[in-house]
Amino acid sequence: MPRRKRTAGSSSDGTEDSDFSADIEHTEAAESVHRRSSTRLTRASLRLSQSSQDVKQGVDRDETPPRTPTGNAPSSESDIEVSSPSNDLEDERLAKELSLKEAAAHDLSHRPKRRRFHESYNFNMKCPTPGCNSLGHLTGRHERHFSISGCPLYHNLSADECKVHASTRDKQAEERTLSHRQDENRHSTRNQAPTDRQLRYKEKVTELRRKRNSGLNKEQKEKYMEHRQNHGVSREPLLENITSDYDLELFRKAQARASEDLEKLRLSGQVSEGSNMIKTIVFGRYELDTWYHSPYPEEYARLGRLYMCEFCLKYMKSQTILRRHMAKCVWKHPPGDEIYRKGNISVFEVDGKKNKIYCQNLCLLAKLFLDHKTLYYDVEPFLFYVMTEADNTGCHLVGYFSKEKNSFLNYNVSCILTMPQYMRQGYGKMLIDFSYLLSKVEEKVGSPERPLSDLGLISYRSYWKEVLLRYLNNFQGKEISIKEISQETAVNPVDIVSTLQSLQMLKYWKGKHLVLKRQDLIDDWKAKETKRGNSKSIDPTALKWTPPKGT
Repeated sequence: MPRRKRTAGSSSDGTEDSDFSADIEHTEAAESVHRRSSTRLTRASLRLSQSSQDVKQGVDRDETPPRTPTGNAPSSESDIEVSSPSNDLEDERLAKELSLKEAAAHDLSHRPKRRRFHESYNFNMKCPTPGCNSLGHLTGRHERHFSISGCPLYHNLSADECKVHASTRDKQAEERTLSHRQDENRHSTRNQAPTDRQLRYKEKVTELRRKRNSGLNKEQKEKYMEHRQNHGVSREPLLENITSDYDLELFRKAQARASEDLEKLRLSGQVSEGSNMIKTIVFGRYELDTWYHSPYPEEYARLGRLYMCEFCLKYMKSQTILRRHMAKCVWKHPPGDEIYRKGNISVFEVDGKKNKIYCQNLCLLAKLFLDHKTLYYDVEPFLFYVMTEADNTGCHLVGYFSKEKNSFLNYNVSCILTMPQYMRQGYGKMLIDFSYLLSKVEEKVGSPERPLSDLGLISYRSYWKEVLLRYLNNFQGKEISIKEISQETAVNPVDIVSTLQSLQMLKYWKGKHLVLKRQDLIDDWKAKETKRGNSKSIDPTALKWTPPKGT
């Protein structure tokens, strides 16, 4: 029985043809007839044939014509033997494997379309420059931008002009690299004389700076004033003729380089330009992930990461600035009066009127971790009570709460925060307990200002539960009054009732409200109290404080 031969044909337009003739006669007869048979080879079988042909060519060292750009070999030289039907399954499996490899190398038409933009781009983001469509980039290397630093329109350029400038900078960089390689061949000495090329370049720069205009003419001044009136601060001022072309070009290069560095940081997740969301802060020896937006100035918010002094709370842009600041910062604890100290725990009372900058920075820091906070800059009517933990380097911020100097609703807390690195360690309850201790000294009944955050509500519920169970455990009488509990604990009666209801200890029976003393809850609380110990508790005797008399 004669062996069957297949001919790999190609379409007239140069693309692959999925139908191939199967003829049992000679290949030349198949070319002349060129009819479509019912026997068809799949695209994968064709690639298998191509691979088998490559192997055969490698063994026999035949000099055959090269493949066509579409991946097909010329039909007159590509006849190969077809395997028997018993090997069809194996051939099919090999064909699938080879098809994936061949598709990547030859079949360009079946490649997935490349994404035009980086996958991390958020297309809901827009450039803040008025009238900008977010296309192009100052560096000329990106298709989109979302910040002023990369906006061509803000810099009075177009996207095409930025690309032209980028290609010019690349050529200059190549020339500079080549000249540096030539200079490396010279013998290096400590006091090496400049080369002829360097001397010529210096003369050229001097000549360029000498040629610049000494001032602006009337038309240029009018043009600059019109540009400023039309765009204000939404566009960069016109910079032509202000300095020499050489210095202006240096400035443009520096702008493009800074924009490229910011883009790299943004793609790596360290910068979140466009969203003005600070993702992380470096605070002392901790790096903290933020939870919410805080209204820091835009030049700081767009960086994505802030560096803070943990003592004076000053915020900075870089690690270098922070390191220099720490070398000369004289603060080792919050400003104000230390009104409580026990062990290494201290509480400082800070007046928002006397230490305005510190309190504003504290509010901005707190907003990164609080959702409902609205106080940022108007800090003068408030007192801030800052809790710290001391070691040999200073007093480290643990948390704080603020309260109004004159609250008509007797709120003893306006805002309360425990720093994330100190959460779930008992410091939140200490802050709450301290706020109620101040209310007891003032002989008032206090309550936190609403609305409470989710974590704040959980903390207060836990504290009120603990206070009530302790009171009921020590109570020996038969009749109990909500008012008496409120006066002794300084907790608002509304908060006491809501807590009793959540514990299912308040019942209505025969026209009266009864408080049930659930011994199971009291026993559980006593067991936890014994296990926890008294390490995280407020000692009233350590408080040295007199209520302020109006401010």
